Amino acid sequence: MRNKNLYLTLTLASTIALSSCKKLGELTADNFTVVPSPMETVSGTVPVTINGRFPEKYMKKKAVVTVTPVIRYNGGQAVGQSETFQGEKVEGNAQTINYKVGGNYTMKNNFDYVDDMAKSELYLTFEAKVGKRTVTVPDVKIADGVIATSELLGRTLASTGGSIAPDAYQRIIKQQKDAQIKFLIQQANIRNSELKSTSVQDFIQTLRDIKADQKGLALENIEISAYASPDGGVKLNTGLAANREKNTNKYVKDQLAKEEIEANVDSKYTAQDWEGFQELVQASNIQDKDVILRVLSMYKDPEERETQIRNLSAAFSELADEVLPELRRSRLTINYNIVGRSDDEIKAQYKADATKLSVEELLYAASLTDNDAEKADIYKTAARQYPNDYRATNNLAALAFKAGDKAAAQQYLDQLASSNASEVAVNSALVALANDDAAKAETLLAKGSEADAYNEALGCLYIAKGNYSQAINAFGDAKTNSAALAQILNKDYNAAQSTLAAVAQPDAMTSYLKAIVAARTNQNSTAIANLRDAIAKDSSLRSHAATDLEFRALFEDAAFQSLVK
Repeated sequence: MRNKNLYLTLTLASTIALSSCKKLGELTADNFTVVPSPMETVSGTVPVTINGRFPEKYMKKKAVVTVTPVIRYNGGQAVGQSETFQGEKVEGNAQTINYKVGGNYTMKNNFDYVDDMAKSELYLTFEAKVGKRTVTVPDVKIADGVIATSELLGRTLASTGGSIAPDAYQRIIKQQKDAQIKFLIQQANIRNSELKSTSVQDFIQTLRDIKADQKGLALENIEISAYASPDGGVKLNTGLAANREKNTNKYVKDQLAKEEIEANVDSKYTAQDWEGFQELVQASNIQDKDVILRVLSMYKDPEERETQIRNLSAAFSELADEVLPELRRSRLTINYNIVGRSDDEIKAQYKADATKLSVEELLYAASLTDNDAEKADIYKTAARQYPNDYRATNNLAALAFKAGDKAAAQQYLDQLASSNASEVAVNSALVALANDDAAKAETLLAKGSEADAYNEALGCLYIAKGNYSQAINAFGDAKTNSAALAQILNKDYNAAQSTLAAVAQPDAMTSYLKAIVAARTNQNSTAIANLRDAIAKDSSLRSHAATDLEFRALFEDAAFQSLVK
């Protein structure tokens, strides 16, 4: 009997020993760390680094273990990239783990993000063999949930307002009308033939037109500049230029009196017009013009210049015929303004008969209201009246995008498919970002660098690509939800708080982002207050906040639970 019991005992011990050699046992969450934890989205993915350790005497020498990370969520799961590990006596290419001391390993994975992952669990699953026998290693949960704050870009894009193509309306457009009176050599009297020239007659007619249209034209002043050519000496030329100015001034004032026009007349004279001389020589075909120009650069004294040029006898003869006569002159300039409709006049004309407004006036009219519905009505009118001007249709696309209607925005942009305008490219890029197509957006933005909203759109693109510091640089001083989002993702909470406080038209997302900043800086009551405001403005944020791990510290808070239920 005793021998029989001894036999049974030895048999049982052998069985247990043999069995234990063919099992690996359980692993626990303590064997793993996850970075980051909770997991976070970046550029539409969930990047995860898993640091694991096989304990001492765990990895049997003939064991092969394949580890696979899996994110499980309601309605599905995402399977990551597997890694295989082997014991010391296995011939293979996998990482070998020592039986006695165990071993560490690192796995990097990138999961495509879906919205349901906000409430999810990260598991490790195992396929294991010891020798030829398959053994079971239970799954291990190593992390909970995904923070998807970067995915809020889709909700903040509208705050960019799109890219508005500007009007070119100028109520006051400065104009000039020039005339010229030429004089004979060493004379200052004004000849009748000069007064009958087209130049002078047009000058007088412009004065009459300004007087006749005082609503649309406004006279500023008249300038007179009288000159003498450089030849003849400084003293002689000073007297000539002064007398030419005097006579021209008298003629202009007589004409103003005759036409009953009041205007300031500002006059001056230049004794030796070396500047004009150089310009005319440069533009001429005179044989020795390069030599003459060198003389002008080498000598600054007027008399020395004249002497050196006169020494070039052939050249001076050409100068006397072609250049110098053009410098014996007075130049008359009318400075006046074309005055367009005032803001009130444009508004009144739009209501009375918009067809009387130019495209620039219509586009400008849209800038006179803060009401987007009124802006859209004006842009639609402009698009009907001026269908070949891309700006009105582009601006309708921008308004639609701002309102969150990306489908309508795309319809307007489709009408501008052949346009190379920067504003169209930027708006098309924003729609592409809203459709999660960062690659297309990047291609489009390459054509939009001249648009005012380019930097804002570029900042949004950088957020989509996960380059948060570059996004902040692109946004610059912009005070928008998207700019604040970049600062939050870059963990610059003071800057984000300042940006959100300065948003010109704060909306539900402004308040939601303020709640995230407060939650991340342990200001729980402020976070709840901002959440309450966000949900009041956009009830869809209620369910979003309920599973948003940004507020995980508030999940058990009664006020939070009441807010999101």
